[in-house]
Amino acid sequence: MSEPIRVVITGGAGQIAYSLIPYIAQGYVFGENQKVVIHLLDIAQAEKTMSGVVMEIEDLAYPLVAGVVATSDLAVAFKDVDFAIFLGAFPRKDGMERKDLLEKNVGIFKAQGTAVANYAKPTCKCLVVGNPANTNCLALMRHTPAIPKENFSCLTRLDHNRAVAAVAAKLNVNVKDVEGTFIWGNHSSTQYPDLHHATANGQAVLPVVGEEWFKTEFIPKIQKRGAAVIAARGLSSAASAAKATADHVRDWFQGTNGKVVSMGVISDGNTYGVPEGLIYSFPVVCEAGKWKIVDGYEVNEFSREKMNATATELDDERKIADEILTK
Repeated sequence: MSEPIRVVITGGAGQIAYSLIPYIAQGYVFGENQKVVIHLLDIAQAEKTMSGVVMEIEDLAYPLVAGVVATSDLAVAFKDVDFAIFLGAFPRKDGMERKDLLEKNVGIFKAQGTAVANYAKPTCKCLVVGNPANTNCLALMRHTPAIPKENFSCLTRLDHNRAVAAVAAKLNVNVKDVEGTFIWGNHSSTQYPDLHHATANGQAVLPVVGEEWFKTEFIPKIQKRGAAVIAARGLSSAASAAKATADHVRDWFQGTNGKVVSMGVISDGNTYGVPEGLIYSFPVVCEAGKWKIVDGYEVNEFSREKMNATATELDDERKIADEILTK
């Protein structure tokens, strides 16, 4: 058995972390023989809650858990970590403009990026979940120049899983039988869930579900699913976000075995005409701890329009973030 992997979870007292921890502790994420040391980071006011989470982890009695650290100190949280999962972010409040939200979060991820640079292992991989995830990831990456850009990604697996589930429900098939469904762009209402390459039990999906359902029902449903969950339960997605986070890290770490999934990654060098310098969701495969954008998918006029729209939004966010960071 190898040395324990150290993984830090920010927002460690929150609901997503609470749902995520068992996936990590039981071996789903890093493998059934891989021990882990779990670091939890949250604000000082949440330390009491985190102490309860630590007790829960101890009481789970998972043999793969080699230790737990709970702290509000960035230096302690990021010390020698192999993997960092950023769940925590400043939430959007009523009346808050996008620039105001970005200003709050860019400051948070600047500080955390500096901590990663100073204390984490130089091979550390970083996944940003807290919204606006794509641009938060970009801000984080900007402040960790010694860590390769390929070691940063943001979560669009929740959108991916939602899309797969919606197709499976429409066709009355199992989710495991749906392939080739993926997300382009931003984790926002401009994201583009694409079915042009999707199959179910080996058969093309789009001719069966029809263009009208795809364009007028499916796309808006996936784009607005997060808001629908909040409207229904009064809280944002937690269990599904945790599962998607676990899926993302598992596939990045253990590989996808050729299966195409969605990850927000640096757009540099892509062959789809997406501007460079963005954290943009692409179809990827993972092997040996590395992701690779899948090339060769045909992009028709409808898809190009959707892909450009979400890229434009991300570019606008990047410009705002750059303005904030150069103040």
